[in-house]
Amino acid sequence: MLQLNFSPFPILESERLRFRKLTDNDAPEILVLRGNPETMKFIPRPLATSIEDALNHIKIINDKIDENIDINWAVTEKGSDKCIGIMGFYRTQPEHYRTELGYMIAPEHWGKGYVTEAVKTLLNFAFNSLNFHSIEAVIDSRHKASERVLQKAGFEKEAHFKENFYYNNEFTDTVIYGLLKRNFIK
Repeated sequence: MLQLNFSPFPILESERLRFRKLTDNDAPEILVLRGNPETMKFIPRPLATSIEDALNHIKIINDKIDENIDINWAVTEKGSDKCIGIMGFYRTQPEHYRTELGYMIAPEHWGKGYVTEAVKTLLNFAFNSLNFHSIEAVIDSRHKASERVLQKAGFEKEAHFKENFYYNNEFTDTVIYGLLKRNFIK
């Protein structure tokens, strides 16, 4: 079984981005990110409506890091400590050497290639430092930008479930993408 240890917390960098641990000081940015109907459009979770909601979200993420269960990072642009997104791994299955990738970034940073850059950085860490065998991403079938990111990173479509998820009084399709370590290209 895969043994995970996130202590000390791994700070990562890519060409333009830095990945650090979320802190309570990030609550205003998390509120904006998780409270924005546009960023949450394809994420079936209630919108954050208060600083308390944002602080609770940060606590949930950091508790899982402290328990060596899952890991998520605050994403910042190099030279700035302002959180512009959250990315990482959750629903980890250490017995199967498998985890799920998740990511979101503030709309003012869409279209800059940041998510693609970040995903490749996190995949490199997950496969080569944490020793995962496979990584999946579960997306709403309507989220074409996310689908493009996954395809650029080498993920393959593994499943398309028709109207399998009910949220906000509508049924939506779920698409699962997967990537095996042996197929990962840096």
